[in-house]
Amino acid sequence: MRRHLPLNALRAFEASARLLSFTRAGMELRVTQTAISHQVKQLEDLLGASLFRRLPRGLVLTDEGLALLPVLSDTFDRIGAAIDRIEAKGTREVVTVGCVTTFATGWLLQRIDRFKRAHPYIDLRLLTNNNRVDIAGDGLDLALRFGDGSWHGTEAIHLLSAPLSPVCCPDAAARLRKPSDLAQEFLLRSYRAEEWPLWFAVAGAPCPKIQGPIFDSSVGMAEAAARGVGVGLVPIAMFANELTSGRLVRPFAAEVPAGSYWLTWLKSREVTPGMRAFRDWLLDTLRAEVNESEKSASAPRPRAKAKRKLVKSAPNKRRR
Repeated sequence: MRRHLPLNALRAFEASARLLSFTRAGMELRVTQTAISHQVKQLEDLLGASLFRRLPRGLVLTDEGLALLPVLSDTFDRIGAAIDRIEAKGTREVVTVGCVTTFATGWLLQRIDRFKRAHPYIDLRLLTNNNRVDIAGDGLDLALRFGDGSWHGTEAIHLLSAPLSPVCCPDAAARLRKPSDLAQEFLLRSYRAEEWPLWFAVAGAPCPKIQGPIFDSSVGMAEAAARGVGVGLVPIAMFANELTSGRLVRPFAAEVPAGSYWLTWLKSREVTPGMRAFRDWLLDTLRAEVNESEKSASAPRPRAKAKRKLVKSAPNKRRR
């Protein structure tokens, strides 16, 4: 027999679980903290299970609460999206996309106007992050992430491989002749400590002790490298503009595979027309660019015409 649970109690739990605070949930829903606490307790009594552990310094979700939160968050998001479409007379759909900052600045933002022109009925909302994302908790329809494609409870489509290679400012590049010269430079690093040792192994040089600052984004690391702070190890494909302009220099060709960019969404999430449109546009755009790149690489280059060297013959001299 299906239970009829009060909508207000479900909404109170979802906000409290997302914010881990009855007080902040009350502020969001414009009711008192006491009302939120009472509604959550009512829901727990009806379910016969505790959804929170109430601690002196805040709330912690129980296993039951962790199981319920993504389902409710997804449901309320879908209700909100349906209401938005109704209010817009069914002509628009909101699609919220979370995107790791490096991919946003290095690829997506340069092409997003094409998507808007092709799909004017979709209201795209882009939220950037440092690759630590909670699709359900952040209210995302889709998430563009960096990694190996293995995220629990999600579908993942491979987009683009992103090998790492060192970059630096032109002055630093002038000092670098071989990979071992990097031992004399300030090496910038990410929170993935294994990246520099892996690169030095590929480059065939011993890895020095690395003590540079740690960055949570390749964008910040590349900016520091361009300003002469040190040498960064970044996904080289995302910094084509900086390399073309000469603001960044790639001193060595060696690169190390560290992960790829993926498009992900919750397996429990029904794919809407707007989500499908963004997914298909993304894949079609990447596929077209890869094909164009391969075509350019395989096209025969015109041969330069050999210049005939005209040599004036010296007049014959009589032998004496």
